[in-house]
Amino acid sequence: MSEKSSARHNSGSIGGRLIRYGRVSTTMAGLAARLAGERYLGLKIEREEHAQQLLEALGNLKGPLMKVGQILATIPEALPPEYAREFQHLQANAPPMGWPFVRRRMKTELGARWEDKFASFERDSCAAASLGQVHKAVSHDGTLLACKLQYPDMESAIRADLNQLKIIFSIFEKYDKAISTRHIHEELSARLYEELDYIREARHCRLYAHMLESTKNVHVPAVTDALSSERLLTTTWLEGRKIMDYVDAPLEQRNRVAMNMFRAWYVPLYFFGIIHGDPHPGNYTVRDDLSINLLDFGCVRVFPARFVGGVIDLYHALEREDDALAVHAYETWGFENLSKEQVETLNIWARFLYGPLLDDKVRTIGEAKHGVYGRETAQQVHKKLREVGGVTVPREFVFMDRAALGLGSVFIHLQAEINWHRMFRDMIADFDLHAMEKRQAEALTQFGLET
Repeated sequence: MSEKSSARHNSGSIGGRLIRYGRVSTTMAGLAARLAGERYLGLKIEREEHAQQLLEALGNLKGPLMKVGQILATIPEALPPEYAREFQHLQANAPPMGWPFVRRRMKTELGARWEDKFASFERDSCAAASLGQVHKAVSHDGTLLACKLQYPDMESAIRADLNQLKIIFSIFEKYDKAISTRHIHEELSARLYEELDYIREARHCRLYAHMLESTKNVHVPAVTDALSSERLLTTTWLEGRKIMDYVDAPLEQRNRVAMNMFRAWYVPLYFFGIIHGDPHPGNYTVRDDLSINLLDFGCVRVFPARFVGGVIDLYHALEREDDALAVHAYETWGFENLSKEQVETLNIWARFLYGPLLDDKVRTIGEAKHGVYGRETAQQVHKKLREVGGVTVPREFVFMDRAALGLGSVFIHLQAEINWHRMFRDMIADFDLHAMEKRQAEALTQFGLET
């Protein structure tokens, strides 16, 4: 076995995992010691330098901790800004599983003669993700396919990485009590374990095809059940280019891409109370006609209709400067016992997120100062939260906030100039809480998902 092949094999072996966990644990212990020294002994650490070291320790790991780092980077001040900025650069760039390993995994999922089930199957992966990798294939009827194969032993990796995440959170809460992270950990845990179940993801995929069937310029792949399992998901291959290929396109094209993306994410939210919780640039592609391919349905969040009602209530509260309605909205989301000062502080963040929707004119979403969308506003909010005693972030808030920031970052890259206010008002014009509850329940039941 070559040195390269051996390294790939070990990444899935018990020894390889022990090395991985030991490496991460050592990094976390070092972070704890440094921050404790800064907090209690008055020692100063070079946060920028240490954040880069932490990134290097995590950046080449397959598995959930990489995904967690990306998510945390989009939650305002869940991490100190120096760390959040570095974590945004985490990518799924670990070496892929080699062909011998892929062949064994495919045999486990589809049986000994699995290759006979395809007209062709590409040995090299064409895309990598945090929990699996994608291979292109062709069915016997000539259909192009995308086969997403889960990395081995991901459940153990998630369990270990969530334990590491508890350490990270406990360190930061001892150091800085502005944000209570208990519910953030609970939410991340629930979503990550769900992502292991590719049968569930297949149901999500069908659900999204249903929710977006009347939405123009958005495409969802079709699932091939006969070639799928709990750890293998096979769908039709949707051809498209990366979103970043369009950043230098003419303004009209950039605007069309942005509007199609806006509908792809927010039609399901405002009509069904369901959101795609991972707006990472790798999870969509753009066709030649500028329509959107929406991909990867592992991280889908279902919200109670009242939560979506709270999103709209907060919009109207900011529009009318109605503090009582704002408090009602925050309480609907799960914030508890908020003081006047805490509400005022949360409103700073809300005005930042809702700003483009409140401004009735053609404009860009904003700008990413120092490379991080919302960084300066998040720092201001964090400082004020420390002064007023901090808040506990509700579970349901985590992925809603992530989606808003993730999409905002993409719109900034595109520098799209749109009247976001009118698009949003059109979207919520016919909002009816009880009608949404009924649509959601019917859709979830139809596709075998719990209500």
